[in-house]
Amino acid sequence: MTIERLPVKPRRARNIGCPICKSPASREHGPFCSKRCKEVDLGRWFTGSYAIPAIEPPDGSDLEDLMEEAGSARGYEEQD
Repeated sequence: MTIERLPVKPRRARNIGCPICKSPASREHGPFCSKRCKEVDLGRWFTGSYAIPAIEPPDGSDLEDLMEEAGSARGYEEQD
């Protein structure tokens, strides 16, 4: 018995509109409807209205302390 596979049509991306004003997006301005909305979005990134949360890495002194603690916990001692 042979199974016939039907061709799969690629899904079209949903056009959800401009993220700023919800108007239909234009190809010329990407996901935005106009240059104005594009610049409003950029301004929000510059002022910090949009932010990607990050975990701050420890500074150098904290890292040295952590390494010393890890070494002493494993039975290693610093050799000078």
